[in-house]
Amino acid sequence: MNFYSDNEALKFHLNHPQMRKCVDMKENGYADKDKYDYAPQNFEDAMDSYDKVMEIIGDIAANVLDVNAEEVDHEGPQVIDGRVKYARGTQENHDVLTKAGVYGLALPRKYDGLNFSIVPYVMAAEIVSRGDAGFANIWGLQDCAETIAEFASEEIKAEFLPRIHQGKTCSMDLTEPDAGSDLQAVQLKATYDEGKQMWMLNGVKRFITNGDADIKLVLARSEEGTSDGRGLSYFVHDRNWGGVRVRRIENKMGIKGSPTCELVFTNAPAKLVGERKLGLIKYVMALMNGARLGVGAQSVGLSEAAYRAALKYANEREQFGKKIIQFPAVYEMLAVMKAKLDAARSVLYETSRAVDLSKSYASLVNEGAKLTPEQRAEMKLYQRNADMLTPILKMFSSEYANQNAYDAIQVHGGTGFMKDFPVERFYRDARILTIYEGTSQLQVVAAIRHILNGNASKLIETYEAEAIKDELKPLREKLAKMHAELNKAVDAVKAVGNEEWVDFNARRLVEMAGYVILGNLVVLDANRCDCFRKSAEVFVRHGYGIVMRHAAVVEGGIVSDMEYYK
Repeated sequence: MNFYSDNEALKFHLNHPQMRKCVDMKENGYADKDKYDYAPQNFEDAMDSYDKVMEIIGDIAANVLDVNAEEVDHEGPQVIDGRVKYARGTQENHDVLTKAGVYGLALPRKYDGLNFSIVPYVMAAEIVSRGDAGFANIWGLQDCAETIAEFASEEIKAEFLPRIHQGKTCSMDLTEPDAGSDLQAVQLKATYDEGKQMWMLNGVKRFITNGDADIKLVLARSEEGTSDGRGLSYFVHDRNWGGVRVRRIENKMGIKGSPTCELVFTNAPAKLVGERKLGLIKYVMALMNGARLGVGAQSVGLSEAAYRAALKYANEREQFGKKIIQFPAVYEMLAVMKAKLDAARSVLYETSRAVDLSKSYASLVNEGAKLTPEQRAEMKLYQRNADMLTPILKMFSSEYANQNAYDAIQVHGGTGFMKDFPVERFYRDARILTIYEGTSQLQVVAAIRHILNGNASKLIETYEAEAIKDELKPLREKLAKMHAELNKAVDAVKAVGNEEWVDFNARRLVEMAGYVILGNLVVLDANRCDCFRKSAEVFVRHGYGIVMRHAAVVEGGIVSDMEYYK
């Protein structure tokens, strides 16, 4: 088994036409080819490297992570003398991936990374998540290294980044007992010790994924007398410096192999990342966007696992003298699961490409390059699309992962409720996806401004302008009607002039926009490959009903409707 080569959708997205631009910009003229013997000579060489590394990760995900997942779920991590001990299978997963040299995929080669573009890095996260969604948290926290690479001093980069390739683990220590989604309320205190030339951290952090990591990025209050986000700075802590104790591991519903810790900081030494006062305003926001992209990959990977388990069972299980996949109630459910999976994957890689290109342009600017007016406009466009698509991706993919895990159990019937089948674990693992790294409700808050200011509609228009095959035009016509209803609904909500009314309808508007965006993307996929034709037809029809229902509620509603829910 190989979780890369057995999935034609992955190679399809890896070979998207826009990948040449992504790779060419990431490699910046392929300048590294004269410095590193493993650097690509050209685009084709880079793509060959991506393909080979995905094969390696696909093999490990199928034959190590997936094999260990059930045992890890039962065993879980332990706290011993204030430190975390991984489950046996978790440690094996990490060791095998480290030995394979696939940590630090996206880091520059000067820090022992592979300098991959964001797309294959995200794809690796999806493949790992299909093997074990819980372990994907440990794997995915190497995102912290991206934040160090982007914002830290050269001294800190040189000290910490080469260790990622060596398998040193990371965590982002943000939330506290009284500061969950409201990170402005963080109280962990940072004071500067002149004698040690280090910052000292004191306080408690809670719900910290992989909390006993080797390298920790910590949000702390550095400005005495402040109570909002402007008093927070970002710090890096090395576990070897001491001062951090794991008080306990949370007993969670799912992703049980991933230790979620409560931490006590007692004069824990740390170094400042970037500038003071920008910890939340700039650095955490950048890290959270990366984390939301990671949850999108995790959600798609879990959806893939759930769909495949349901499809396999439906083809094997017989009732009333025939395979249950022959019953309309079952094959309809499976078709909708597959359509949601394909649509979520499409927006995952559309978002990844936008992030890829916006980061490449930002890197050029940071290195002193002078962009042409056309390049500067293009950079702004990719940044805007990345900011808009990230919350839509996170919301839709995580909701679909939950729905697909639910439906996978339904296909299994009573046996799916038993621990004998992995779908029971998928269902528990999926539940956190709509919660951490920003709930679905917070993704609505992040996305709604792009709906109201017309950015979403402009993006949809670019999709509508692309040529497609005649046989797909009826689907595009249906999507055009959905787009028109979205614009009418936006106008209707804005015309009321009531902010609370906007908030009340925001979820409906974001869902409408999401269905139009995802629908267009999967139709464009079907235009490139007939293998997505069925998913395009099912998804657009499925989304059409939801969009029209939301439109009726929004356009026919009045402000007093809110009173029913207060």
